[in-house]
Order: sequence, then structure tokens, then C-alpha cells
Amino acid sequence: MSTPYHAKYYAHELTRQSAKDGVEKFSRSLFDASIDLNPHQIEAALFAFRSPLSKGVILADEVGLGKTIEAGLVLCQKWAERKRKLLIICPASLRKQWSVELKEKFNLPSIILEAKSFNEFAGKGISNPFAQNAVIITSFQFANRKKGEISLVPWDLVVIDEAHKLRNVYRNSNKMGKGIKEALENRKKILVTATPLQNSLLELFGLSLFIDEHIFGDIGSFRAQYMNGKGSLMELKERLRTFCHRTLRSQVLEYIRYTERIPITFPFRPTDDEQALYQAVSDFLLREDTYAIPKRQKNLTTLIIRKLLASSSQALAGTLQTIKDRLEDLLEKQNVSDDNLLDQMVEEDEIDNEWMEYDDENETENDAVEDSIHIEKLKEEIQEVNRYLHWARAIRIDSKTRALLKALETGFTEMSKMGANRKALIFTESRRTQEYLKDFLEANGFAGKVVLFNGTNNDEHSKAIYNRWLERYQNTEKVSGSKTADMRAALIEYFRDNADIMIATESAAEGVNLQFCSLVVNYDLPWNPQRIEQRIGRCHRYGQKHDVVVINFLNERNDADRRVFELLNEKFNLFTGVLGASDEVLGTVESGVDFEKRILDIYQRCRTPDKIENAFNQLQSELEQQIKSRMIDTRKALLEHFDEDVHARLKVHLEDTKYQLDRVSKMFWALTKVILNDKAQFNEKDFSFHLIKEPQIGEVRKGQYELISKNKKESNAYLYRLSHPLGEYVLDAGKKIETPISEVEFDITNHPVRLSVVENLKEKSGYLTLTKLTIDSFEREEYLLFNGFTDDGKQIDQEICEKLFHCKGKVRKITSLPKEKHDQLLKDAKRHAEATISLSLENNNKFFHEERERLEKWADDLVLASEKELNDTKAKIKEAKRQARLATSTEEQHQIQKQIKELEKLQRRQRQRIFEVEDEIMDKRDELIEELEKRMVQKTKQEELFTIRWKVV
Repeated sequence: MSTPYHAKYYAHELTRQSAKDGVEKFSRSLFDASIDLNPHQIEAALFAFRSPLSKGVILADEVGLGKTIEAGLVLCQKWAERKRKLLIICPASLRKQWSVELKEKFNLPSIILEAKSFNEFAGKGISNPFAQNAVIITSFQFANRKKGEISLVPWDLVVIDEAHKLRNVYRNSNKMGKGIKEALENRKKILVTATPLQNSLLELFGLSLFIDEHIFGDIGSFRAQYMNGKGSLMELKERLRTFCHRTLRSQVLEYIRYTERIPITFPFRPTDDEQALYQAVSDFLLREDTYAIPKRQKNLTTLIIRKLLASSSQALAGTLQTIKDRLEDLLEKQNVSDDNLLDQMVEEDEIDNEWMEYDDENETENDAVEDSIHIEKLKEEIQEVNRYLHWARAIRIDSKTRALLKALETGFTEMSKMGANRKALIFTESRRTQEYLKDFLEANGFAGKVVLFNGTNNDEHSKAIYNRWLERYQNTEKVSGSKTADMRAALIEYFRDNADIMIATESAAEGVNLQFCSLVVNYDLPWNPQRIEQRIGRCHRYGQKHDVVVINFLNERNDADRRVFELLNEKFNLFTGVLGASDEVLGTVESGVDFEKRILDIYQRCRTPDKIENAFNQLQSELEQQIKSRMIDTRKALLEHFDEDVHARLKVHLEDTKYQLDRVSKMFWALTKVILNDKAQFNEKDFSFHLIKEPQIGEVRKGQYELISKNKKESNAYLYRLSHPLGEYVLDAGKKIETPISEVEFDITNHPVRLSVVENLKEKSGYLTLTKLTIDSFEREEYLLFNGFTDDGKQIDQEICEKLFHCKGKVRKITSLPKEKHDQLLKDAKRHAEATISLSLENNNKFFHEERERLEKWADDLVLASEKELNDTKAKIKEAKRQARLATSTEEQHQIQKQIKELEKLQRRQRQRIFEVEDEIMDKRDELIEELEKRMVQKTKQEELFTIRWKVV
């Protein structure tokens, strides 16, 4: 049995803030994570922790290597250290995915803040909703909008996903980037992007500026050194490697197996009746002046109707009914309605509302409203819309729907060949189409085998699945208490265990992992390539055991649809290969919404096949220029093969991780048994326990708990880990446990594994003390220092003392220690602490000199920029004098001499300015270095945790 002395040591060791460079630094996060960690992810997280003086890093692994996991590990470690002011800024479409992954993989609570939730929190009296005890997740646009509130929070860490969207922050026109940068001044940041360099070296300068303004000099010096054709890429690479980390897929193939994507195009041919309806509604959308489509948000409203037009006749009918109801209301009131058709359409059909967010930012000219209503014109429009509505309803089962049965048959045949599950994930952009497809499939051989997944899931079938799930998992950790999260979990489990088909709207493209499914059907194909990649990525991701079949529907009678498909397939490579579209290619589309608007423009503008062809050729040409940028070679030179030793180092990380996880697991289990001894019944065989009496803390329930393990199969027990409220209670109680002076008898005889250093002490006894040393310098460092000796005065070192506590023990009461023995222990502890403080100072000196050198280079950059200006002026004077010698008239000579005088004046000013600039820069540099020196001053504290007499038997 472990003793209270074991418990106190383990509790402090498990919560200790380590200063070491290796995996031990964040062993708690590794233990708490519900993931199979790969060594390159550990390498990246270690890089982020490398220097306590760094203001941030760029994690730039190639696509598909789990940059989210890398940033999540760092967030998890911060949380474990009780540093809980954490912020994630990402594209709006990734907010939910981040929230789900933080909960599932790291057990971290999160709050998504956007306009609605922000106002709700404010309404509850929370003055700044960003300052809450959870990981805050928000979009780029909302972060910029609320930069004032964000700047008031002393963030411990900010993660910026898809950070390449901020790479132009050095431009005055980039208001969003500048706003976010100002709000996060001097906060530690992790920038996550697979494309830190796309088209210009200035993008690297922009990202560095976002982290710390003192990495490079100003933009002039950066251009002068690295962009004049003579710039040293090797020197730039050396400076990059201090804040940019990149791993390539080729470096990790030993650890990760990727499956392929197999594309199948399923053409369908609409009937003449369907084609005529499509053409009629399409012509109607081309009209400049209609009441059906209000001028406010006209483009986006048209975009949505076009999407529904291509989705299904039933989706179109539902939208036409909404338009007709609005027009009739307009006729009845006979004044201009201030309603928003777009909002209504988005809500009724659950259209992806990312468009709405972008439109709020950019809307200008379409804000106009009608001045008056022409009654006859309005009545004619109502009749016309009503005719289209009846026409759409008359087409009960369209050609595309009939093709779906054949597509599923083809897909399931492929699944059978591969030995994959008979599962299909069908994506549609319309909730009405989703419901229509469910009815159709259930009537055609799939009764009871279809489940819907959307943003509300308020249909009766989904509610029944949810209620059964709640009943099954009541009083277990599976029930989170959030109806939205629990509904998602219930539907995904139902799809995995019962259904053959899940029909999903765009909400399933975010934050859902469906590796058990290998068939993705794009019933409606989005125009946004980023959306398609997200969809396929639900199934084609790390952990997928089979190749993923991707089926795409293609309308053979629509030239524009055909060209959109070719563009997405051939230029973005979305449907083939081991990873589909790379971030480098997707990075060329800064905003998927803007890309969709470009395509909408072609649909709206081009009426003939030739015009459609020419417009798409032009768009394709623009994309090719961006994708095949001249920066490819530069990118490789700067961002690839940072370190030849990376392969060997990854192996070391893998082995070290296994050791640390095993060590943490054993200590946590032993500690738990001591603290919950009278509150739980323990099962040693599977590392589980039944909590029969709750401690006096919130959020802890009685029931079955299982120690978190990477190999454990899913069960209904609570997952017990360090960050669980019960785990945190156990750690706190362990640190406070009473440990009076006693004798501890360590049992080496019955220890299951040979510990030779402890066996050498068998039948011996002595004294030892455990001291906690805390050093506050650049960051907090905590050390647990053992000091001990045998009865005959022989010293036993730190490692032997630690190994003693691997053995079980018994406590025997003693009244006191001999004074001379206790004094000796105190002297030894003082010397040990002094040596540790000296070593810490040495390590901090290394970071200090790195930082000092960086500041020296920054100062040199700025001086060099001033010198370049002077050299440019000298060159202009030289050229002017040459022209003066060639002048053919007095007037020309006069003008040139005048120019030379002005340039010489400028030259004198610039010479003087160089001295002034040097003084200013050196003063600033010295000021920054002085700040570092102040931070380096160590404050130390020693605390005796316990002192015992020991005996080994």
C-alpha cells in the first residue's frame, strides 16, 4: 500500500511546473489527451515551449499532420498549470470543430463567442464575456469587432488558426489584421498554418510582426536584406528557425499511414421538364429589378436560391413558397417591408450562415430599399412565382434523386470489396432536400437505416434516438449536459451502430469525426473548395483504415455546373490522392465566400456556352498563376528540412512519451487509492473504481470511473484523468495530506520489477527529506529535491530516493528525529537547492543570450535600412552628375544642378539621421535588454514537504 508520504510526493510531482526541455515538461497534458499522439506532434509542442522569453511561434506542419493537436497540447498544458486565460481565433467555419476537439481530445471546456452568445452573456451581467474560465473561441471578424474587450484580458496563450489570413498585417489596408494585432500586443501566441509563405517573402515578415515586432527590423530593412535579389535565404532560414516549426509528411511516414481517396463521378441527365423549370427560374434570377429578391443582400439571396435550384425540386418549392408568402404580405400591407428574406431562407433551409458573417462585413451598395410599390407589377410577380412553385411541386421525384440509388449501390459495392463498413455519409446544402431524401430512401429499401444530422435535429426520429441515448448513459460521463453536444453524440453513435446512411447538412462538416465511414456522397457540391475539403475530412482523416470513396453528382445538361466540377477536381485536387487538397492550394482561396461570389457572377452574367467557357477559363488562369507561384522554390528552401536530425529525435520523443505516460499513470493511480481509500472500491485489474461517497466538491457524481488509457475500449464509465474535477480534488488533497515525522518501511522484496539501486539498500535504514524548491524568473520552475543518507552516513542521491518511492511502504510512528540527523538533512537540502538554482541560472542565461542576439539583429536591421536610404541617394547623385555631363542645353543643365543640390541636402540630412537613428535604436535595444535582465532576477522559495526515517526490507 502507498503511504501518505508517497501520496504527497506524487501529488506535487504530478502538478510540478518543470523547466526541462523534454517530454516531461508536459507529461500531464500527454496523459490527459484522449488521442494516439505522434512524435512529430510532441516535437512541435516542445518547440512552442522551448523558450520562456519567446512571444510566440508559428506551427507550420504540412496539411494532415495534426496542427490542431499540437496547439491543443500546449493549451492543455497551460490549463493543467492553472493558466486558464486562453483564446482561439479561427475562421468562423472552424469554431465548432475546435470546440468539439478540445472537449473530446483534451477534456477542455470552451465557449464560442459570436454576436448572439456575447449578448446573452452580457445580458446575464458578465461585463466582459471574453474573461471567463474556459477556452474562448471566436472568429477573425468578431475578434476584430470586439478588439477592445479582448485587449482587456491578460491572456496566458492565444492560438490563431489559419494564421496565413493575417500575413498582410504590415499593410495599412489590412484593418482586420491590424485590429487583432493591437488587441493581442505582448500576449504569447501560437500561429497555426500550413502556408506561412504563399506569394511573397513579405508574408513571413507580416507573420513575424504579428508575433513580435522585434524579430526583424522594419519593412524597408527586410526588403533590403532578403528581397533585392542578393538576399541570403540561408541567413533568413536561420532567423526563421527560432520561431517557425515545420514537419513534412515525408518525415513521418514511419508513424502515420494515410489512405487514398477514390473519386467516382455520377452524371445524371434532368428530364426536359426539369431542365425547363431550371432555365425559367434561372432567367427570373437574372432580372435586375424584382420584388421577389430585395435589393438588400441581393447577391447572397440569389446565391442561395441558385444553390437550392441545383439541390432538389422540393428544396426549390419550399423557397418559392417563402418568397410567395413574402410578396403576398407585401401586397396586403402595400408598403416596403423591412424584413430580411435572406435571414428567413437561411433559418428555414439551414443554409451555411458563413455567408451572412462575411456579408455583414462587406455589404454596401445593396443596402438600398424600394421607394414605392407598383401594385400590378407585384401581382404579376406573385402569379409568376406561384407558377414556378406548382411546377416544382409537380416534379415529385427528380432525375438526380433516382441516380442516388445507383450511386449508393456502386459505393456500397466498393465498401464490400475493401472490407469497409456499409456506411454512407450524404451531404446536401438544404434541410428540405435532406428530409425529402430520407423519405425517398426509406421507401426504397432503406427503412430504419437512415439518420439525419443538421443544426436543430428536431424531427421525431432524432428526438427518439436522443432520448434512448440519454436513458442508456444517464449518470455517466458521456452525458455532457449540453443538449446540442449530446444530440450530436447520440446521432453519430446511432449512425455507427445502427444506420447505413447519414444525410447531413453543412453542420456535420464541422467538428465531427466519422472514421468508421468510408463513403462520402456530395449530393449537392458546394462551390467553396474549403467546404468540400471539410466534408471529406470528416471521414478521410487520421485513423481511417480504408480508402475513402467520394461520389460527386454532375448535371450533364448544365455547362456551368460541369466547369465548376472540373475546376474543383483538377485545380484543387479535392477528390484524389492521400490527402486531397493541400493547404497550399486551398490557401490561394483567401475567402471561400468570395470564390463563390466569383462563380455566382459567371452564372448570372454568362448566358451562352461560349461565354461560360471563357469566364471559367479566365478564373482558372488566375488560380493557376497563384497556385504555380514563383515562390515554390523559395518556400522549399526556407521551410523544408530544417533539421537533418529530426528523424532520430522523433524516435526519442516516442520512447520518452511512453515512459512518461506509464510513470504518470502509476503515480496518479497510487495517489487516488490513498486519497479515495474510504470513498471508493478499487479494481486493480482494469484500473477502475466505483465511487460510493462523493467528496464535498461540485461536478462529481457517484459511479464507475476508469483511468484514462490510450488502449481502453469505450465504456459507460466516467473517464478519470488529472483534469477531471475528481482528479483535481485528489491532487489538491494529496498536496495537503498530513505527513508528520515517521518511519517508512519500503518493501523491495515483493516489488514486481527488479530495482537494483534499491536492492542494494535492503536491510539498511537512514533518513531523508523532500524539499520543494520554487524559482520565479523568466517563468516559474518547480523542483522536488530529495536528500538522504544511511545510518552510517553514506549519501543516497536523488534517483535512488525517487526509486524508493516506487516501492510500497508501511508507516510506523516515531516521536522525533535525532537533532544532528535533522540538521544534516537541512544542510544537504540547502546545498542541493543552491546547486539547482545555479543550474537554473545557467539555463536562463542561454535564453537571455538568444534573446539578446535577436534584439541585436533587430537593431542592425534598422540601421541597415537607414544606410540603404543614404546609399540610394548617393546613387541618384552619381546618376544626376552623369546626366549633367551629357546635358545639351543651359536650361537642362540648370535643372539637373538644381536636382543635385536637393539630393545633396537630402544626403546631409540622411547622414545626420543615421547617427540619430543609431542612438534611438541602441537606446531602445538597451531598454529591452534591461527589461529582460529584470525578469531574469530569481526569486526562490523552499518548502519542506516531509522528513522521514526510512528502512528497506
